[in-house]
Order: sequence, then C-alpha cells, then structure tokens
Amino acid sequence: MKIKFTKMQGAGNDYIYVDTLKYPILNPERFAVEWSCPHTGIGSDGLVLIGPSDKADFSMRIFNADGSEAKMCGNASRCIGKYVYENGLSGKTEISLDTLSGIKHLSLHVKDNLVDSVTVDMGSPAEIRPVDLEEAYSPYTKGFAVSVGNPHLVIFVADIMSVDLSSIGPALECHPLFPDRTNVEFVQVLNENCVRMRVWERGSGVTQACGTGACATAVIASFTGRCGQETNVVMDGGQLRIRWDKSDNHIYMTGPAVKVYDGEIEI
Repeated sequence: MKIKFTKMQGAGNDYIYVDTLKYPILNPERFAVEWSCPHTGIGSDGLVLIGPSDKADFSMRIFNADGSEAKMCGNASRCIGKYVYENGLSGKTEISLDTLSGIKHLSLHVKDNLVDSVTVDMGSPAEIRPVDLEEAYSPYTKGFAVSVGNPHLVIFVADIMSVDLSSIGPALECHPLFPDRTNVEFVQVLNENCVRMRVWERGSGVTQACGTGACATAVIASFTGRCGQETNVVMDGGQLRIRWDKSDNHIYMTGPAVKVYDGEIEI
C-alpha cells in the first residue's frame, strides 16, 4: 500500500503529515520511528495524523520520533491549518482542532490564496511552579515547570550557546521530578521583548524549534518579570511571536507554516 504524505515545517520543526481520511494509519507508533529516521526513512521530528472529529473541524494526533504520542504541538497545529486550507479540505480561515490537550482554535493569515502564517489560541498555562534540581545538574539547579498542554521545564542561562543540549537534555527530560518526562527549554533573555531559546524535546531530542516550548518560555519570562505580555522567541529554526493575554489567561502563538514537499511511501 502506498501512502501519500506532506512534509511541513514551522520554524524548522519538521513533521510528516498524513490525511487519515484517505490513508488510515493503523500503527502510527511504528511508522513514526521508521519514517522519522533521516538515513533510512523520510527524516523528521515525528508523524502527524490529520483526521475527523465530532467536536471540531479536524483532529490531530502527533507521534514523536521515538514513537511516543504527544498531547499537543504548536508548530504542527499551524501546519495543519495550512494543510487543510491549501488542500481544499476547508475554505475557512478560522478552524477548530481537536487535540489530546483540548480544542485549539486556529486563525489563518492568507495571502494570494496561500496561508502565510497562523495564530493559535493555545489555551491557558497551568501548574506553574519553581523547581529545584539536584547539584548533579549544576549549574542548572533552578528552573520553572509549566504545562502548556504538555509538560515543560524552563531554565534561564546567561549564555545559551554554552549549553550542551545533547548531554544535559536527556538527563533533565527523565529527571525524577517529572515521572512522565518533560520538554526542556534553555533561555537567554536578550531584552524585555525578546529571548533566545534552545530546546530538548521529550521523545525527539534536539529540535530546531518547539511551539509549546516557546509558549512555556514566554509565560515563564513574563511570570518572573523578565519580559512583558508579548515576547519574540528566537529558536534555532526561526522565530515565534507569543502573547500571554492576562485578561483571559490564554496564550496566543503566531508563526509561519511552510510546506517542504509532497511524497509517497510504501508500507
């Protein structure tokens, strides 16, 4: 059986997208691992399945490169907005998306019949708390935990390029404080409106960007008084604009969605 897919990226965070209305995927955990491999597969941060929903316009399931299922992905949700609009699955510019972390609302910004960028209402942050890490993780002994549909650990540093993500990331992801593992963001504040972030994603490792990670970063930067309600989060793969609206306690993420190519793979 041949499966048609589309590879897309948001700020460098790349996934394989499959329309399950046309191509049912019965074992997504397995294919997420096989297809994400850069040398023997397609190469990606994971697999995203677009499907029907009885509660929203579409549903999203996302599987990391290690086969584990994530509850939410900000970059993937923006790309789904572009996918369904440009493939004629919806003519609306306001789309609801059913995820494991609840219904998300997408506002598509269309130019010349193409989706240029997308704003996603990511909902409210939860479980904000400071955390103390063991001395074994020195100099990273202080951080903040927050849930943005999935768990995050945000750590502020003076020089972000000095952080050895590949070394410290796995240890912090599986830290005993996080029994379900966590995403890890290292953040350097550039000014009151802009931060530089690098990320170790739970289940995927070092990635070019993380949408929920950018949201977590902006929330904690504002919560600790380092930034205001709007923050530009600069990552290895690009930049996202995050607004934490204190009036409704919702996080609004705006950023690009880019189609890389269409392809076909045999299973």
